[in-house]
Amino acid sequence: MKFCWVTINVRDIDASIRFYTSLLELEVHRRFTPMPDTEIVFLGNAESGTEVELIHSTRTPEVAFGKDISLGFEVPSLETMQQKLAQFGIPVHAGPFQPNPSLRFIYVLDPDGLRVQLVEHVKA
Repeated sequence: MKFCWVTINVRDIDASIRFYTSLLELEVHRRFTPMPDTEIVFLGNAESGTEVELIHSTRTPEVAFGKDISLGFEVPSLETMQQKLAQFGIPVHAGPFQPNPSLRFIYVLDPDGLRVQLVEHVKA
């Protein structure tokens, strides 16, 4: 079985696309309007094969996430990512944490408040 995508309902699809493409370097794979009041965008990268699906519908203007849900993205360097966050004016929501010698991570919030975990595997 293969994990295909995670779906996120968003208030502002363009702000969410900027966050996921600029900060996390995902690429827009598909963008379409299946109904006049709904727009869907799939983002991903060639490495993982897993996608993030963003859905914006004017019928559901509010979005809500559970406080215990986050998306995790591996980054080559936490320091480099923190510099990039500063450039985009995105604060670190929590961290850095290092639960063991080989892993460090921080949390940021996407434009709708979903926690995004940025993870670095530390080389010994």
